[in-house]
Amino acid sequence: MFGRNGIWACAVAMVVAAAVSGSGAAGGDPAPAGKELVVLGDSFTANKWDFLSEEVKCVHSETSWPAQLVQLMRTDDYLDASCPGASIDTPPGYTLAMEARKADKAGAFGPNTKLVTLQIGLNDRWGATDMIMWWSLQRCIFDLIDGCGPEAAEQGRMTDYRGVSGAAFAQRISNVVTYIKYYAPNARIVLVGYPELFPSGQDSVCISLFGVAPFIQPRGRAAIEYLDRIDRAQREAAGLLGIDFLDTRTPTLGHGLCSADPWLNGVLDYRTDIGGLPFHPSAHGDAVVANAVYERYGR
Repeated sequence: MFGRNGIWACAVAMVVAAAVSGSGAAGGDPAPAGKELVVLGDSFTANKWDFLSEEVKCVHSETSWPAQLVQLMRTDDYLDASCPGASIDTPPGYTLAMEARKADKAGAFGPNTKLVTLQIGLNDRWGATDMIMWWSLQRCIFDLIDGCGPEAAEQGRMTDYRGVSGAAFAQRISNVVTYIKYYAPNARIVLVGYPELFPSGQDSVCISLFGVAPFIQPRGRAAIEYLDRIDRAQREAAGLLGIDFLDTRTPTLGHGLCSADPWLNGVLDYRTDIGGLPFHPSAHGDAVVANAVYERYGR
């Protein structure tokens, strides 16, 4: 599937076969040196969406955190394969494996690769329901009658946060991580967390409308719990797989949706990026993430 010996389906077999063949390249071609920086992720990474296209396009904002990171690193030796709507392995959009294959075909993985970032998981199905987070916005968070309490997952109106765990997260990304470790042996692999959307541990959620009229869902515990569990699962998965986790919740604490100084876009909120992707980081929010990555890995 990946070209280099065609053994993506089984990561362990891939390593063994590559070692036996003595070559990581297909058809005798020299192995690529790799890009200094490789970025994989979803819309929190790309931070743009082509609403006019019927097909998912992997478009990127000029102020996304990867775009700001390469400016800080002063490099043009990078590949951003992130795609809005991407998931670990949940269709119909791009998956993590598809992004890794795209990067592989571009020769992005190699001994010169220093940093590979992954920001993924929020768009996946978990547990017993078929719901993903963004579908849940309509069927749960904006449900003024039934709300989005803990029972919403059982009723199929909210992503089943009960199925989110570090072990499950690690298992789902393990093949891609193993592949990157093998073909980019000198790279730091970093699982980038999500910024704060809503304060942790509370029952209500709030979304800013036009910067002056907040929408408040008093029964929003299921959404809060889902985001909290994704954060914990990413941390645990990184430890299980022997890669790094970058916490972006802490540096964005107190600046989520409906905060006094939001670093995420509401709906046409003049206090952030009025035309920015709703419920995603503003240019300033992305700058905070870019600086966090740079300070720890980009120097």
